[in-house]
Amino acid sequence: MTDDAPSHRMTYGGYLQLDELLTLQDGPQGYSPAPSNDEQHFIIVHQAFELWFKLILRELKETHALLNQEHVPEEKLPQMVHHLDRVTEIFRLLSNQWKVMETLTPQGFLAFRDKLGTSSGFESWQMRELEVLLGLDNAQRMGGMDPLLHMKKLAKEGKVTESVLADFEATSNQPSLREALSSWLARTPINGSLAGSEGDSKAIESFVDGHVEAMRTHGEEVIAHIVAIGHGEEAPVRARIEAGTEQAAEFLRPDGIISRSRAGLLFIESYRELPLLSWPRKLIDSFVGLEQSMLLFRSAHARMVERMIGRRMGTGGSSGVDYLDATTKYRVFVDLWAVRTMLVKREALPNVEQAEFYGFAAND
Repeated sequence: MTDDAPSHRMTYGGYLQLDELLTLQDGPQGYSPAPSNDEQHFIIVHQAFELWFKLILRELKETHALLNQEHVPEEKLPQMVHHLDRVTEIFRLLSNQWKVMETLTPQGFLAFRDKLGTSSGFESWQMRELEVLLGLDNAQRMGGMDPLLHMKKLAKEGKVTESVLADFEATSNQPSLREALSSWLARTPINGSLAGSEGDSKAIESFVDGHVEAMRTHGEEVIAHIVAIGHGEEAPVRARIEAGTEQAAEFLRPDGIISRSRAGLLFIESYRELPLLSWPRKLIDSFVGLEQSMLLFRSAHARMVERMIGRRMGTGGSSGVDYLDATTKYRVFVDLWAVRTMLVKREALPNVEQAEFYGFAAND
């Protein structure tokens, strides 16, 4: 019999292992009674989430491997953007997937809710791992919960495998994507000056001081305009504008020392037209887009659960919707959002020094 014979032909069902896959929606082995239509719908939706989480983790780990290096090749930036943009689209899809869950009525859910026991979506180790991989601080979690300690507890109780725990520990014991991104931003050439080069500290200080001064000058123009058109009194308007400038100065000099990472981020966002910065800017935008899509996903989740069970306690003993609402306040890439409040229109900024370094010579 040749390899072309029908028995050797790869089929659609064989490639996707559909025989095995489609037996997984009937509940655990020995589960009785068989799931109702509503319960099977519930199972399928959540299994689909976990399949997508598997792909999200792979895309983010690919990004991490490329970004967590001392030297990130410029030609790898488009590949990282590709990975991040795919994850963003997946989270957008998952936000809409909650709409399918909303076809389940509160009474329909209560009919099988007790069968879930103490199981909870909080036990999705893939979701916890991707949060750790991204760099979510434990301080933001309710009660400051340490996900790694929680995973070790679950492994000790036999609720997750040693393989799952090993993967989780490996992710926890390496720099997060947020930390890798910060290190990469700290190496941004600013006004042609490279990190660690002679005179770099002076060049970075000059850039930071120049930007803060540009903010002050622009702020005076804004104050004069608002007062002139009668949209506010000078004193309160000035207080708000000057407070924003001072916050920017503190952001760029946390504890009185310039953060080169934040300075690099500000430089990329301020001089977006520079050819050499086009892909770095796109990478930053991709991280922002990813976090935005996650925030929308969490918000949609909270509203779906509130619609389904109101404010009652979650199956795993959590505070239910109150817990989910708290997750909508999670922020990982805080600096990427904060820098946008201190941007100044391009024509009000100092000219780029050594502009030819970035791919063209600017006209003075």
